[in-house]
Amino acid sequence: MIPEAKLERVLDRFHAIEAQLAAGHSSEYAALSREHAQLAPVVSAIGAFKSARESMEQNQDILEDPLSDSDLRTLAGEELEGLKQRFPSLERNLQLLLLPKDSADRSSAILEIRAGTGGEEAALFAADLLKMYTRYAQLQGWKTELLSLSESDLGGVRESVLAVEGEGAYARLKFESGVHRVQRVPVTEASGRIHTSAATVAVLPEPEDVDVHLDEKDLRIDVYRASGAGGQHVNKTESAVRVTHIPSGIVVAMQEEKSQHKNRAKAMKILKARLFEAERERTERARAAERRDLVGSGDRSERIRTYNFPQGRVSDHRINLTLYKLDRILAGDDLSDIIDALVTEDQANRLAAESDAA
Repeated sequence: MIPEAKLERVLDRFHAIEAQLAAGHSSEYAALSREHAQLAPVVSAIGAFKSARESMEQNQDILEDPLSDSDLRTLAGEELEGLKQRFPSLERNLQLLLLPKDSADRSSAILEIRAGTGGEEAALFAADLLKMYTRYAQLQGWKTELLSLSESDLGGVRESVLAVEGEGAYARLKFESGVHRVQRVPVTEASGRIHTSAATVAVLPEPEDVDVHLDEKDLRIDVYRASGAGGQHVNKTESAVRVTHIPSGIVVAMQEEKSQHKNRAKAMKILKARLFEAERERTERARAAERRDLVGSGDRSERIRTYNFPQGRVSDHRINLTLYKLDRILAGDDLSDIIDALVTEDQANRLAAESDAA
């Protein structure tokens, strides 16, 4: 049962925000507008939940009233039966909306994909993952931008950084952080033996400018000539940029663009995301010991999924889910099947935690 006081607090906050927005000239107008947009679907769900509950009570009263005529009792009984069937889904939907929100869930995302153990085969697998996430993002209607790419000799990916722009991208993609393992016969393997390789994926929320303040005195910016394979210079101008955040020691280097200005902008984008994530992690540690549940902690050292080519299966180890459609998942077309299951499991665990705490 959802506490009535909790619903009233949400409604009171929503009406207070509406009053502040109507008055205008608030220095927090942008923040209030975002909170208003976040609360609007919750308020709508509260309205539907309360309306259904009141209708059930009214119909129940009619059925229990000995003075009610038979036709009215019949109508009340039919309506009550329909409401009883709908009410659990209305209640669950409202419970999900009332769960504490990750402040970054509405954000765009930045994916960092790196080849792990396995040499050239790991780099080829990392390239497969980059294609998978790019395709998946496109299917969601999100925009993608390849911020950085370091390729191997056979066209694999040693390291790449992909920006995914779209509201809620981080909420969906954050479950992909971790070690992804592949089992297949490498194209470089003459004897046909199955090898196991790995790649790591780190998903960071892309902060808005208001979320991260960078002081110029905390930055050291170096420029140098971009270089290609074997250290050969690919241009004669100092277009490559290395940005160092002195307090944290985080370093971001960028040489993808021919323009120093564009390289600096991309480097700053990645730096802000890494700083934002580092601050989020510090805040979570300060609040309490990190909650670990069936979808894992998102720790990048945690093996989360295996892609087994000989059996055509993909197994997510956090929720014991195995699907035998590796090609469609790795192509990005059916990756939603795994992400949907992870989101559902996460919601169920958080609902259970809320119930235990109540």
